[in-house]
Amino acid sequence: MSSIQRKLGIIAGGGSIPQQLIEQCQKQQLDFVVLAIEGNADSNLFKNATFTYKWIRLGQAGTGFKFFVEQGVKDVVMIGTIRRPSFFDLVPDLRTTAFFAKVGAKALGDDGLLRAVVSEIEKDGMKVKGIHEVMPDILVKEGVLTKRKPSKQDIIDIKRGVEAAFELGRLDIGQAVVVQQGLVLAVEGIEGTDELLRRCKDYRRKGGGGVLVKLRKPQQDMRIDLPTIGPRSVERAHESGLEGIVVHAGNGLIVDEKETIALADKYKMFIIGATPNDYLK
Repeated sequence: MSSIQRKLGIIAGGGSIPQQLIEQCQKQQLDFVVLAIEGNADSNLFKNATFTYKWIRLGQAGTGFKFFVEQGVKDVVMIGTIRRPSFFDLVPDLRTTAFFAKVGAKALGDDGLLRAVVSEIEKDGMKVKGIHEVMPDILVKEGVLTKRKPSKQDIIDIKRGVEAAFELGRLDIGQAVVVQQGLVLAVEGIEGTDELLRRCKDYRRKGGGGVLVKLRKPQQDMRIDLPTIGPRSVERAHESGLEGIVVHAGNGLIVDEKETIALADKYKMFIIGATPNDYLK
């Protein structure tokens, strides 16, 4: 049962999790409105919608915050994937322009920028919540989630991947790494996980092995940008010849979980919900 009782504002990106959240709010008869990000949120969610919503570009954050205030929103959840924006998407409204001028160097890292966005939202008297506070059962469960289990070589790669991903996150660079035969093939930067997987395909060594490890950054706020995988992650990992995917247990999300696990089973890949400390010993 959700702990959210006040009016909820949902900032919806792509993927199916925004729909899951909307459906849960409707089921529990919670009062909510939706701010849909153009080019990201699924337009099908809003066909014949019986709830209040507004479309905005990424550059119209100030317009979106004003909408929430006008609607009486008290709690805000940001959820869903955000694609690389076009120049038009980023043309800012006046408040967003002022925000970036004020943030300055904080925008150099994803974590710093997102924390600044949270702070800006909360200046209007709203409270940013994590998706897990609204849907407690949505976080990745610990253990092997697929039929296939990792081999001894996979475990070696996982340990190396967890170590590398932990350091990558500590520096606020990215959340994911790809390791094969104990060697780090690629690390995630601004391009995102899909591009990371495409890129690592060119660096694969002869022979088997290869895992994607995706962890929450050590300093990362649980309310924003949790490590996420889904069917597309499995497809890309399979195309790159990887054996499996590791995602942070209790700190990550799986979009369309049943479909994602079934797809991994189809490709004879493994998915593991991992606690990093178990692999850093």
